[in-house]
Formats: sequence, C-alpha cells, structure tokens
Amino acid sequence: MPEAVQTVLAFDFGLKRIGIAAGDTLTGRASPRPVARVGGGGPDWAAIEREVLSLKPARLVVGAPYNVDGTAGALLPSVRRFARELARRFALPVSLVDERFSSLEASAALKARRSAGERRRTRRTDIDSAAAAVILERWLSGERTDELT
Repeated sequence: MPEAVQTVLAFDFGLKRIGIAAGDTLTGRASPRPVARVGGGGPDWAAIEREVLSLKPARLVVGAPYNVDGTAGALLPSVRRFARELARRFALPVSLVDERFSSLEASAALKARRSAGERRRTRRTDIDSAAAAVILERWLSGERTDELT
C-alpha cells in the first residue's frame, strides 16, 4: 500500500527573519509562505504557530548552515536550538537539511522569474521563503543531515 501523502513545513532560520515554505511528499514541490520576523524576544512564534495550525504538517524541516568546506556554520547552534524548540512546541518530528547555497539558488530562481516578465521587485523576505522552499525540496528529494526526533 502506498504511503499517505504528507505535508511538510520548512524553515530558513535567520537572525532577522525566518523563511517558511510548505510542500508535500506527493509532488515533491515546495511553495514559499510568509516569513516570520525575529525580534529581541526571538522568533515570532505566533506567526509560526499560525502556519503549523493552518497547514497541519506531519514533519518540520530546518536548514542547517554549513560552510563551503563542510564545517559547521556560525549559526548552527542557534539553528539547533530553534529546531529543538519547534519539536517541543508542536510535538512534530524535525529534520535538519544542509542549506549551503540555498539563498543563492533562491535568488537566482527569483531573478529568472523577474527577467521572464514578473514585474514586482524581489524583496529579502521573498529570498528567505524561496530559500526555505529550496531546503524543503532538498529534503523531499531525499537529502538528510540530521533527524532531531
């Protein structure tokens, strides 16, 4: 019997914004969602909770920052804390995926869309959520870095 289709939510953690994307295991595609802001008190957990409650994902995926040479990026400890807090708050399994070059890949894709006729200017929030979509599509294609739960 085939596996049930699952919705998955992904996050591109940053110190100012957290890009969010949603996708599913049937299509293997991801779509950007609105970003969650990060302030002095940390992530906008209410915005993240709205996405989780709205989409009812079976799993959460977080981009893990690694350097070009494969060593841990400076934000990796913060990303791991964020991922553990996601697991605690929402009681869902959380996976980490190598996010190297995801923002560059997202920027290039957005730039291509603009040159193909899209009129709206690309904003940083667009790049953050597009990077989360890249991260999610990597996970959906089988890339895994770490399973927290």
